Amino acid sequence: MTIPIYCCLFLDQSALFPPWKSSHYDVVVGVLSARNNHELRNVIRGTWLKHLLQHPALSQRVLVKFIIGAHGCEVPVEDREDPYSCKLLNITNPVLSQEIEAFSLSEDTSPGLSEDRVVSVSFRVLYPIVITSLGVFYDASDVGFQRNITVKLYQAEQEEALFVARFSPPSCGVQVNKLWYKPVEQFILPESFEGTIVWESQDLQGLVSRNLHKVTVNDGGGVLRVITAGEGALPHEFMEGVEGVAGGFIYTIQEGDALLKNLHSRPRRLIDHISSLQEEDALLKEESSLYDDIVFVDVVDTYRNVPAKLLNFYKWTVETTSFDLLLKTDDDCYIDLEAVFNRIALKKLDGPNFWWGNFRLNWAVDRTGKWQELEYPGPAYPAFACGSGYMISSDIVRWLASNSGRLKTYQGEDVSMGIWMAAIGPKRYQVSTSERVWPQGSVVSRTAVSRSSHRGSVVNESD
Repeated sequence: MTIPIYCCLFLDQSALFPPWKSSHYDVVVGVLSARNNHELRNVIRGTWLKHLLQHPALSQRVLVKFIIGAHGCEVPVEDREDPYSCKLLNITNPVLSQEIEAFSLSEDTSPGLSEDRVVSVSFRVLYPIVITSLGVFYDASDVGFQRNITVKLYQAEQEEALFVARFSPPSCGVQVNKLWYKPVEQFILPESFEGTIVWESQDLQGLVSRNLHKVTVNDGGGVLRVITAGEGALPHEFMEGVEGVAGGFIYTIQEGDALLKNLHSRPRRLIDHISSLQEEDALLKEESSLYDDIVFVDVVDTYRNVPAKLLNFYKWTVETTSFDLLLKTDDDCYIDLEAVFNRIALKKLDGPNFWWGNFRLNWAVDRTGKWQELEYPGPAYPAFACGSGYMISSDIVRWLASNSGRLKTYQGEDVSMGIWMAAIGPKRYQVSTSERVWPQGSVVSRTAVSRSSHRGSVVNESD
């Protein structure tokens, strides 16, 4: 018997959330899936979902939907700032085969003496560079260089400096424009490198510095970006002292020929990518029509948008279905639905305000890499469910849906869920070790095609 499942398609917003509700279900299963994961979805349709649809009792109690972003990213992967978002790597007219001063002052502007003895600036490398020199501003009223200042470059989250330049009256380096520079050991800083330059006065007086908004950033055509905390915002955890500029650095762009070749081929690459997106849209439309088990949510389908995908799906479930529990999982997982219902009965998970999963406590916030988090200010996340899946009661889903327009999304759906849940304090039910044995006792498990990129996941790990 076929379950009456209703799906939406791409263009008409009214089709996303139709005004009617379907039959009541004990459990709604939301399966997060990327647009191009046709194979993984078909594996599910041929295994546990097939078993569900053929089961005389469970087929009436469970609704399964794949959650897919209605829009593909229109920027080719090769032209994005990172593979996790849809932001264009906007490099134009790169400055090649010459040294570039990262910061400069206008002719009629001079840096002023401040009370700050430690000043720092953070930046991100978008295309490989080599820093050749570190520099400090000087006081125009001084004769020669009369200060003792240390300049250090740190990689984000690292305690040991990559290199250091020390300035003193007998060793002040070379004067260029309004700065004194000293050469440093040269390393190639790769794409996605994030660093912080720290100027520290060894004297009693403060540094000669400027506010970031009062200097010109020379980004070489877009190969680096200064990271600022923003007006009134909390400073980044790895920032030292006061945000600002007390000098600068000189750098060169690496692999210039390869960069020019990449930029030259970008228009052709974009045309091919748009064509591929159109083919993907057609395939997804056909797949949805054939299986009737997809919910297209109105977001661009990227890793960074997974929290938004979930919130949109929660809205869909509340507005189109009636249910008691919601189980969220991924498209590389196997679900033993009989075991799920046995656990529900055993644990008496039929009340309001509960959350069942494998929780991580006091998990440190990553400031770099795939799970980079610059929005959450604390050093550790609230408790969050990780791994293959979790289950929540319908009242929590309704709360999430009704507040979806106000809830801030963070770098991942698991930690976002933990932060959101911290506001309402649901009863948490921790999956016990015996419930995570494979295959006996397993409820939700990673399949043999498990992606290693999942946070905290291991092949055949179950929740």
